[in-house]
Amino acid sequence: MNLKRNLKKIDSMWAIIKFDKKNFEFLKKDFKKKLGEDIKIYAPKIFFQKYKKNRMIVKEFNLLGDYLFCFHDKFKNPQIINSLKFTRGIKYFLNGFINSQEEINKFIKKCKDSEDQNGHLTQNFFELYTNSNYEFTSGPFTEKIFRIIDLQKNKINILLGNIKININKKNFLFRPV
Repeated sequence: MNLKRNLKKIDSMWAIIKFDKKNFEFLKKDFKKKLGEDIKIYAPKIFFQKYKKNRMIVKEFNLLGDYLFCFHDKFKNPQIINSLKFTRGIKYFLNGFINSQEEINKFIKKCKDSEDQNGHLTQNFFELYTNSNYEFTSGPFTEKIFRIIDLQKNKINILLGNIKININKKNFLFRPV
């Protein structure tokens, strides 16, 4: 029974790949050529809006930097991994991904559950703690540091300087400081 559960975990095979951002399109094209059309590539992204010199700057960042998740059944076979190591756009496959499938699936599910309609991660992805400092990364308070006083379902009571403010969690992006 335990062996069946372990084999079932291996049915969905996600690999973690460090890639060259300049050659990402070549990587996708070569993977489809070598593995077929049923390959899935996932890289969670964050969307930032920032005011700089009275202008709104919009940026999209890959949460994992130059790492991505790639799904295909053939990744179970180490020979396939070895043959793909020299594909244009790949720096390397992260070792140990075969043994970490359960954690990878949980992380991808958490990312997918926290995405908005455009595929960007929302603030719900990040865990928030009271009495901790955060920095706004979007909105009119960009780059301002605040402390969380109280957490509610969709609202957060914060202390910005000496001013107490009640904000909606969904309207702003922020990161821990």
